[in-house]
Amino acid sequence: MKRISVDIGGTFTDCFFAWNEHYIESKALTTHHNLALGFNAALENACSLAGLSRKDVLQEVDSVRYATTLGTNALIEAKGPRVGAIVTHGFEDTIHISRSKGYGAGLDPQKQGDMADAERPTPLVPRNLVRAVKERVDSVGDVLVAVQPDDVRKQVRELVDNGAEAIVVALTNATENGSHEQEILEVILDDYPAHELGSIPVLLSSQVSGRKGEYVRANSTIIDAFLHQTMFHALNQLSANLREAGYEKPMLVIHNSGGMAQSNSTDALQTIHSGPIAGVGGAQHLSESTGIGDVVSMDMGGTSFDIGLVPEGGVQHYDFQPTIGRWLVSVPMVHLNTLGAGGGSIASYDRIHKSVSVGPESAGSDPGPACYDRGGLSPTVTDADLLLGYLDPDNYANGFIKLNPKRSRFAIEEALCDELDLEPVDAAKVIKRTVDEQMAIGIEMELRSRGGTVEDYTMVAYGGNGPLHACGIAARAGISRILFPPFASVFSALGAGNLKPLHIHERSSYVVLYDPITRSLFDEYERLNGYIEELERRGREDLVRQGYASDEVKHRLEMDMRYGNQLVTTAVTFKINRIDSVGDVLSVIRKFSDIYGDRYGQGTQAPEAGVRVQTVRVASYIEGEVVRFDDLEYGGDRTVPESVEHREVHFVGEDEALETPIYDAGALHENYVVHGPAVITTENTTYLVERGWRVEPTPQGAVWLLNESASQGSPSSPIE
Repeated sequence: MKRISVDIGGTFTDCFFAWNEHYIESKALTTHHNLALGFNAALENACSLAGLSRKDVLQEVDSVRYATTLGTNALIEAKGPRVGAIVTHGFEDTIHISRSKGYGAGLDPQKQGDMADAERPTPLVPRNLVRAVKERVDSVGDVLVAVQPDDVRKQVRELVDNGAEAIVVALTNATENGSHEQEILEVILDDYPAHELGSIPVLLSSQVSGRKGEYVRANSTIIDAFLHQTMFHALNQLSANLREAGYEKPMLVIHNSGGMAQSNSTDALQTIHSGPIAGVGGAQHLSESTGIGDVVSMDMGGTSFDIGLVPEGGVQHYDFQPTIGRWLVSVPMVHLNTLGAGGGSIASYDRIHKSVSVGPESAGSDPGPACYDRGGLSPTVTDADLLLGYLDPDNYANGFIKLNPKRSRFAIEEALCDELDLEPVDAAKVIKRTVDEQMAIGIEMELRSRGGTVEDYTMVAYGGNGPLHACGIAARAGISRILFPPFASVFSALGAGNLKPLHIHERSSYVVLYDPITRSLFDEYERLNGYIEELERRGREDLVRQGYASDEVKHRLEMDMRYGNQLVTTAVTFKINRIDSVGDVLSVIRKFSDIYGDRYGQGTQAPEAGVRVQTVRVASYIEGEVVRFDDLEYGGDRTVPESVEHREVHFVGEDEALETPIYDAGALHENYVVHGPAVITTENTTYLVERGWRVEPTPQGAVWLLNESASQGSPSSPIE
């Protein structure tokens, strides 16, 4: 296996390079003005470590996989074309009414409750760029009013005259019958051919989302159109950059569905949060390979803190209607909770609450934290970590970035010390405690809202700052077992390298598997299997179009199920792809019951309310080589290694600085155990071991961090 996978974050560009059995991790600062430059720098560094030339590598690797935050940033910055929308006559205000709850989408619960100050987000489609056509399809797909081409031409010309640079077609009930959207597309292409100057991108809602609900389906298509131009040019630029270096294969782009595809088979909407979701995919593979049970993944980078859940068995949680920015959408997206708390998050004084707040604003990579000495003036989490003695100023990011402690002290003193009436070191402790508490609260809320028990989960911590803050987060969240996977600092990039070529297609369906009124089981097998066959056909065509053989394509059936009218919907994955008998129906109901009971407690199931299928989903994919994770076991004895030095380190909860042993990467050998307080500095990250915790490395390169008061035993070995 020869493979390059890259995850571009807000601060660092992470690269994982697999060259046969040789694995290399590399980092470079993200270059926001041209992402290809950061990509090239990270790859150059990896090739240098491997003793290979970049040109030779790109000519021989089997794939280059790319996860980017470009779409996310463009949406946050509202940088995109003027988008026009064509809707069914009578539904002109659906987008702007936004189900009446649009003011609260994307806000935290406290802000959602503040209706007096509620402000709706600025719409991506202004009201003067919405046009209606006279057509109608009913709820089962029958045509009631046909499309009138002259009416369509009139509405399209008005949109163009008003400055529309992209057009979205989102008609009522298009998920049941998309023929009218196709007819409108043909009319537009007649007047504005794609091969001529002045052509306009046209996106159809029936091709973007298979779920019912005009508002969320229209939103999904609008965001896709808004990001289309940015992603088209950026991905072409990256692809051209690879071709210039001798790479002739198609570039692969990571999707937020937990898979990947060629750039010409990727919608812009599918790239949102793709990097962090690649990390969740890596955690899923780790859980499946090693049997470590329920996992909560924690990715703390320079800009954000991402939380993902992987219950035992490796089944991911999906968001049924995720919020992207301030808009609800309806795309199959792996669930991810993102907090604006990373190493570059800015700390400030909140005068109303008289406390320190951290994030969501970030110093990014340019100018970066104050200690980067690049002009940053605001104190960040990294500045606090440096001032507390956790970071080695001469050995940060493998020595590529020299840190200036004086800048950190000055920034914290100027922004916080007078307000808090504290010395800079004590103010830095407040920053560290605040950010750890924020992230711990996020994990607890995530687990409890999804039916998990905190004590049952192992935290898989990665990202450049994950090992530095894991102890403080886990202690406050009540988690006693932390696992740092192999290549923890670039684990999302590693996860991207393990993802499969995959396309997910879904459709809303009203299927009652058990009707409590008639006490009958579902028996319309042909109807349900027809849905499944159509979704499989679409997935197969997607993959065959990218050069894969039809007989290589595999399918996985998933259904979103619930009891009666409950709001809680659960995604269930099945080993069968067809429902042909009463036995199959009972097997489906039993699988749903088991998953529901495991997630929310045995006895909470409510079959007396009925069992319904809300959505049928088919994941079509190609199996491929993956980076293997071995069992995390070690049966030998352990000793305490020799430290390389001692220095004064300040810990939250300790009044005075502690003379703390400092270890290098050699301490992460399976023969050793390190008891806190301690600091372990490696090329790409720093492990902070607080009092009451111990580090146990494994032969496979993973590292356990265990709470000694909560876990007397060891997952991998006895302790001397």
